Amino acid sequence: MPANKAKAAALAAVAVQPMPEGTKVVAQFKSADGESTGPPLNLPGDSEDPIPYSFYVGEDEIVKSLWIDRKDKSTEDTITIVYQPQAVFRVRAVSRCTSTLSGHTEAVLSCSFSPDGSQLATGSGDATVRIWDLNTETPRFTLKGHKGWVLSIAWSPDGKTLASGSMDKTVRLWDPKTGKSLGDGLKGHTKWITSLAWEPYHLNSKANRLASSSKDSTVRVWDTTLRRVIMTISQHTAAVTCVKWGGEGLIYTASQDKTIKVWNSSGVLVKTLQGHGHWVNTLALSTDFVLRTGPFDHTGKKYATEEESKAAALARYKAFKGSKPERLVSGSDDFTMFFWEPETSKKPLTRMTGHQKLVNHVSFSPDGRYIASASFDTSVKLWDGQTGKFLGNLRGHVGSVYQVCWSSDSRMLLSGSKDSTLKLWDIRKMKIKLDLPGHMDEVFAVDWSPGGDKVASGGKDKQLKIWRH
Repeated sequence: MPANKAKAAALAAVAVQPMPEGTKVVAQFKSADGESTGPPLNLPGDSEDPIPYSFYVGEDEIVKSLWIDRKDKSTEDTITIVYQPQAVFRVRAVSRCTSTLSGHTEAVLSCSFSPDGSQLATGSGDATVRIWDLNTETPRFTLKGHKGWVLSIAWSPDGKTLASGSMDKTVRLWDPKTGKSLGDGLKGHTKWITSLAWEPYHLNSKANRLASSSKDSTVRVWDTTLRRVIMTISQHTAAVTCVKWGGEGLIYTASQDKTIKVWNSSGVLVKTLQGHGHWVNTLALSTDFVLRTGPFDHTGKKYATEEESKAAALARYKAFKGSKPERLVSGSDDFTMFFWEPETSKKPLTRMTGHQKLVNHVSFSPDGRYIASASFDTSVKLWDGQTGKFLGNLRGHVGSVYQVCWSSDSRMLLSGSKDSTLKLWDIRKMKIKLDLPGHMDEVFAVDWSPGGDKVASGGKDKQLKIWRH
């Protein structure tokens, strides 16, 4: 067989084989005159989701082809197509439970991966916080000190401190490397702690300011190095259910007095957002994911100095936010959600209706393009993250849905429910991708690691489960 024939045969044989999953082809678009139009694109070679771009005309996504999807335009019209890049990396669907970890003696109420995804913490009704070793999937530290249920936990944006808020009215700080308590509990609230939020890393790379909200209708901002309260924000007239610290330095608080208040970082009231007819339960910011991960991105790069990582966090935040203001969504006991741009207006941009029972949890996708809401009506609903327009229902749960969380590439959503299952949803198809049974009872808490390789879930059966691809 001549050499060139053998070579051709070998190439043909390679071409027949299925392409290894995840292989990328670099494509450079050029015009007929040889001018490069735009940067080289990394296109996945496999055709399951052939484009890391999605294309929109007006508000409608082009799914099949321009001709089919745009009936009302004549061929004479100029069509403006808006393209949006999707995540350049892909998260694989978690499909199996790799560990079921016992240890907590009461329900697991919260679970959270650290900003770089290297550590996992859980808070429980047994008054302890546990830190788990993700490499061996074994318990690492049990953090004791609280006298009541641990209702919320929050990692500092540099991953060096873990905060926990409890029924015992205190906030505690822990060193996750040693499992030791950093001093005694932070006292001041007169009722239990409902939510915690750290100041974003790009605003404060020392990561030493923490806001806690409480049933006592106040929010306290603590200096975690000096371990003292910097200010108390007290203009709500009922329990504060949720606190968020935004990327522009604004603090957002939701309350059972039906309002959301916006404060600047020195504790001055900037706006009151009104409209809900009942308790406001939950808030989500379009910037949540980029603020949560700070300087850590999907490449896993480490920075030599604090200045460098602060600059990296700021660059990531700016690139994500672009020229648009931060968006806020609130979910309430009145079955509705409101979509706000608090930086520009105190009027809601839109009211999002459709749930038939209270809205328990809302969450923006990491790329800010979708909003998912979980409700006691057993449905998860999907909304447009730019406009708040309703996109569709994700139906399948047979009990209240407590929490949702996104994969870091925004292509999948996970929900945990009272029906004891986790369900994984394919956002593009708006269909269920996988059902993940395994828990013996209600699933209260679920988190997807920022790197996308692991999911942790916990609930009433006291077990922590770790799921992988």
